[in-house]
Amino acid sequence: MSDLKRTPLFDAHVALGARMVDFGGWEMPLQYPTGILAEHHAVRKAVGLFDVSHMGEIRVRGPQALPFLDWLTPNGVAALRPGRIHLTGLLTEQGTFVDDLLLHKLSDQEFLLVVNASNAAKDLVWVRERAAKWEVEILDESVATGQVALQGPLSLDVLQPLVDIDLAGIPYYGFASGGFRGVPVLIARTGYTGEDGFEVYCPAGRTPWVWETLLEAGRPQGLLPTGLGCRNTLRLEAKMALYGHEIDDGITALEADLSRILRFGKGDFLGREALAAQREHGPDRVLVGFRMLAKGDIARDHMPVLEGGHVTSGAPSPTLGCNIGLALVPVAHAGLGSRIQVEIRGRACPAEVIPTPFYARSR
Repeated sequence: MSDLKRTPLFDAHVALGARMVDFGGWEMPLQYPTGILAEHHAVRKAVGLFDVSHMGEIRVRGPQALPFLDWLTPNGVAALRPGRIHLTGLLTEQGTFVDDLLLHKLSDQEFLLVVNASNAAKDLVWVRERAAKWEVEILDESVATGQVALQGPLSLDVLQPLVDIDLAGIPYYGFASGGFRGVPVLIARTGYTGEDGFEVYCPAGRTPWVWETLLEAGRPQGLLPTGLGCRNTLRLEAKMALYGHEIDDGITALEADLSRILRFGKGDFLGREALAAQREHGPDRVLVGFRMLAKGDIARDHMPVLEGGHVTSGAPSPTLGCNIGLALVPVAHAGLGSRIQVEIRGRACPAEVIPTPFYARSR
């Protein structure tokens, strides 16, 4: 895997005995010796620490930054207040996904876009090409930026003594800037697990020190380093989309059950015309959640659904104790309680469409 990219924390992962894998061109930890189940439960019950330094960071600034991003992305940028974040996307003219992203509003003239690692280079080109006629500056800050994610109900308890920011004052999908024991950081209260938690953005060179400081500080609360394996089961339980699975350049925002990121009333945006037409007659297929009815049947990503469509993500749920998944299926088979059949190794295995998210924390 010598040709893969590495985050500033690669040596730390190796020292901890992590099993490293290729993830979108990055050599990343799948799991540590504690195992995926222990890491999953640590995030649900205590706190886990993820390396997310592979994510891409794109800064957009200038006098036309706000109207540019309001046209480029489907969510309501003009309605977003400084210090707040929303989920949005880079959409094609067909209303399908170039990528999903988190948009941070620093001011009306400055924004931070956090994009998926595997799409970061493509996203940067996409944004720059469409910015050519606008008075904006597009800066790629990915290499200079480190990022770790502290996730779980004890995240605030671990992080608060280390920073000069009032973490309780940061709302969900909000952020603030300050110091992490003197290191300048941006702390965002978001996550990809369904739990409360924080992303800590810092200078890339200080990422190993931030990581080690958090590991040491969180040890009394049961903090575990956590890898991609449990990140996937956690985000699946919370029904959080993964590019290349629930969303891609062939799946529209309406099909992916992401109408919440669409603000048709704000005016024109890329993909609006196609999505408005699809909304008028309704999509032919939609994303649903399901559970397998036989205990031994485990649906996996991209397996066929015999009624039409396919599994986008599937795995055993450590929290629920059953085998779950998400699937794109024809609307006729999308109602709650509907029975579908997943083809597993040539067998038709029954499943039931159930409400999502599969897991939601108490607030």
